[in-house]
Amino acid sequence: MSESLVAYFSATNTTKRIAQRLAGLMHADIYEICPQVPYRREDLNWMDKTSRSTLEMKDPSSRPKIIDQKINLNKYSTIYLGFPIWWYTAPAIIRTFLESYDFNGKTIIVFATLGGSGLGNTVNELSNLAKGASFIEGGILQENAGDEQLKHWIEEINRRR
Repeated sequence: MSESLVAYFSATNTTKRIAQRLAGLMHADIYEICPQVPYRREDLNWMDKTSRSTLEMKDPSSRPKIIDQKINLNKYSTIYLGFPIWWYTAPAIIRTFLESYDFNGKTIIVFATLGGSGLGNTVNELSNLAKGASFIEGGILQENAGDEQLKHWIEEINRRR
């Protein structure tokens, strides 16, 4: 059990591009967390109090449905989990993902893409949803990070494990 998986959610393809590059550099498998109902541009308007994403993020019980793409996590010891930061935390669909699988004994390395804030309390919030998993805060990865920066990030994560 030594293989790695890069699992990600991306509403605008920013996180997708980083996830694909990471998976390529690590020779890891990749898995996209796909919402059953794709997010449209107007769904992502954080200034609109009635937008889909705003309503989901205001409701702690929100669990957007994921397209049924069951993945066998048994062969992975490490999951790199990527997403954009929404309202200073992970999008609600990440809660759905973490509650849909058994992560017991896995190491989950959280990374995010964003425009302006950090991870804040995200890792602590997520760790409550995946009992038995070890979480590592991987931090923020910028879309324009070069391969050398990403390789350095991977090496740094491996040193911290």
